[in-house]
Amino acid sequence: MSKSQPLSRRRLMSGSLKVGAAALAAPWIGRAESAGAQILETRVISQQSEFYHGWPTIARRQNGELWVSWSGGRVSHVCPFGQVHAMTSKDDGATWTFPRVLLDSAIDDRDSGVLETAKGTLLVTTFTSLAYESHLAKKETFAELESGGWGMRPMTETELAHWNGCHNRLTAEERKAELGNWVIRSTDGGKTWSTRLPTLVNSPHGPIQLKDGRLLYAGKQLWTDDKKVGVCESKDDGQTWQWLAEIPTRKGDNAQQSYHELHAVEAADGTLIAHIRNHNTANKSWTLQSESKDGGKTWSEPRPICFGLPSHLLRLRDDRLVMTYGHRRAPYGNQARVSTDNGQTWGEPVTLSGDGKGGDLGYPSTVELGDGSLLTVWYEAIRETPRAVLRQAHWKLA
Repeated sequence: MSKSQPLSRRRLMSGSLKVGAAALAAPWIGRAESAGAQILETRVISQQSEFYHGWPTIARRQNGELWVSWSGGRVSHVCPFGQVHAMTSKDDGATWTFPRVLLDSAIDDRDSGVLETAKGTLLVTTFTSLAYESHLAKKETFAELESGGWGMRPMTETELAHWNGCHNRLTAEERKAELGNWVIRSTDGGKTWSTRLPTLVNSPHGPIQLKDGRLLYAGKQLWTDDKKVGVCESKDDGQTWQWLAEIPTRKGDNAQQSYHELHAVEAADGTLIAHIRNHNTANKSWTLQSESKDGGKTWSEPRPICFGLPSHLLRLRDDRLVMTYGHRRAPYGNQARVSTDNGQTWGEPVTLSGDGKGGDLGYPSTVELGDGSLLTVWYEAIRETPRAVLRQAHWKLA
């Protein structure tokens, strides 16, 4: 496991960091008290450089064990080979076990959320995709540009043979039947896992548990005609899911095409907060926020929070809220903001990483460790390796 923290960056982040937000602040959003942060360490934690690692989630169990799950076994940002991988740590992320494969369907398994419920059940979410088919038809694969944009390059003969070999394991009808939003469950601490169970929505970091015992999953319907954006709930520890409510669409927006990758949190006052990845013209590439005051039955019209996406939400033991999100323009990296008023306002951004080579990074998620410090994990295509890796930052709020 390699270190990744240049000396100049260490000097930059050695004290309390307060990044001015003159360019990023939304003037119509009330200013929250700014939080500083001390970055204790940043390093690569993935162990299989031959694979592309994507879209991870970290969770802390009641016994202190950490779990990270992600889409592994890949060769690129879009490909047919994705699997759900996971590894664990019993020393607050100082060391990690060698990865294991939790799920490997016949098509691409993308994203992965992980959660331990109040009953001690581990839930891991994912979704299956055929997005690679258009690349295979063109015999092209993704190539990230140094400027942060995306390009395409022709596949080699070997790559084309591998993609076709995977693709042709199923007929077109069988591949389509594999599409879905899924959860797998473990009731023995991750030793054994259930078969895939369908969920109604998907989002990268999966569901949350509410204080009333329900599981709430804020997300988007991926394989339906209407592609509703909203929340579903489970009252049986993640075994079955029921639709609860749609989140309204902001005036002028197209939710079906341009709302994606939600995550939610329950604030100390009971407010449910959902963050939405927005690709509408207004506030494009920003995070939007919607709230519910009645347990998720109704939601407010989304409002813009800040540039950056997608967002992961965490409630700390002192009831502050932390959002962490990818920053896909220079300086490329990941940022965090803190709310001290149950999500009404958010503080100025704190830079968790700012040394990215381009936009193929992000999806950070965060846990609070036993000593009150924070651990954030994300994926990133870095200069030192041919494929994207997992990185973590250990940090403290001021």
